[in-house]
Amino acid sequence: MNPVLPVGITMGDAAGIGPEIVVQALAQGLAAPAIVYGDAGTLRRAAQLLGARLDIEEIPSAAQASPRAGAIQVVACHPPLPVLPPGQVHAQAGRAAYEYVCAAIDDAMAGRIRAIVTAPLNKASMHAGGIDYPGHTEILAERSGTRDFAMMLANRELRVLLVTIHVALADVFARITKEAELRAIRLAHAACRRMGIDRPRVAVAGLNPHAGEEGKFGREEIDIIAPAIQEARREGLDASGPWPGDTIFMRTRRGDFDIVVAQYHDQGLIPVKYLGVEEGVNVTVGLPFVRTSVDHGTAFDIAWQGVADPTSLVTAFDLALAMTPA
Repeated sequence: MNPVLPVGITMGDAAGIGPEIVVQALAQGLAAPAIVYGDAGTLRRAAQLLGARLDIEEIPSAAQASPRAGAIQVVACHPPLPVLPPGQVHAQAGRAAYEYVCAAIDDAMAGRIRAIVTAPLNKASMHAGGIDYPGHTEILAERSGTRDFAMMLANRELRVLLVTIHVALADVFARITKEAELRAIRLAHAACRRMGIDRPRVAVAGLNPHAGEEGKFGREEIDIIAPAIQEARREGLDASGPWPGDTIFMRTRRGDFDIVVAQYHDQGLIPVKYLGVEEGVNVTVGLPFVRTSVDHGTAFDIAWQGVADPTSLVTAFDLALAMTPA
């Protein structure tokens, strides 16, 4: 990506904290130019709520962007939203949030923006608006035509990439295959390389307690995960494991490894989020462009009260810059 291009920020759900954190982030100043895919009227109301002195102007497309300090340029990619009651599920907000993401994806694919940084969606609102996706990751992958992708969560102490994402726990075992493991290891390696780590040390967590304890608690580690690690090592990747899931995150925080490949959603995300969502970042790995996101939801319980914290959004923005260096 051309580093002089603006970063595209999606506003997220209008009834959640997305508009507030976007306004706060831009008001305090970001490290590179940015444009917003969202609703200008909603952002003006958020700026008024926060006392932020910003000129908020619509532009017809990213190609016409000319970001400047003290202003938010908003790409007009969806009809204007009405004033919506905060903290509630709205079909209009869900549909609009989806369209903001789609417009940003199209511009990223066309090389009109440097990267995408996303504020949170609300799945119930999207579903009410007729959009049936589990979340951002699947939208990004499908619209960009990406087959091999993964979710990575990162903060100052941990990087975690998931083999399976938004599936029921009962369905995880059927999705643990050698191919899925090898793909995740490769993506973890590539993500760390893009983050400036020359030779990433990839630790693979086991699926079962104690990593199966030599087959006593399950054979997935013996029959599937270990062979995938061996093949990755034959490819020249520094992969190891499978390690017990109850200790591998501690070891990674200690500095033994650069990233953990976790087998399912909660195994990987609980350790990261326990350390605090304020500076956590969600990265979709494998896309033909860089996409980072906040590591929290729409926070309907505090939406439009002027108390939302933009730290995760700013951290996601900074990581997007680091992954698209000049």
